[in-house]
Amino acid sequence: MQTAATPVDPALDEFHRLMNGRLFSLLSWDQLTEFWTKVDRGVGWYLYAVGEAPPSLAAVSEQVEKFIVEMDVLLRRDHQESYCGIVYADNLDNPSLIKIYDPHNLGVSCGSSKNPPLPGWIMSRVIPAELQQKHALPGNRRRWWQNLFNQD
Repeated sequence: MQTAATPVDPALDEFHRLMNGRLFSLLSWDQLTEFWTKVDRGVGWYLYAVGEAPPSLAAVSEQVEKFIVEMDVLLRRDHQESYCGIVYADNLDNPSLIKIYDPHNLGVSCGSSKNPPLPGWIMSRVIPAELQQKHALPGNRRRWWQNLFNQD
């Protein structure tokens, strides 16, 4: 007996392809600074705090700008290293997906672990699928995210 296949949402399939595809690391803080200038704020980024519900609508350019500015501050404050190395993108000149790891939940973010941690935040030009964190989003990160856009 043949059963009908469950339809696959092409956008979610594309998201998984990007998430599991080749990514490039922003190793230095100078590289990160330059990279942010290449991120087109107006192309319809989905801003996703992993552990929260994924967004169903793309952010407007003002929200993307605020996210980038505040994220840069958070990373430089909380990742007190001489290097960055916790931001990854599928393309360093015209990204479609950006993974940003939480400095307080790094584990082995480079992927050499069998079970690397999920990123803390994702910027995606395709609608993101929900990713299941093994642990609840810490209260300070949840408050930071909710305050970023004055969400309830």
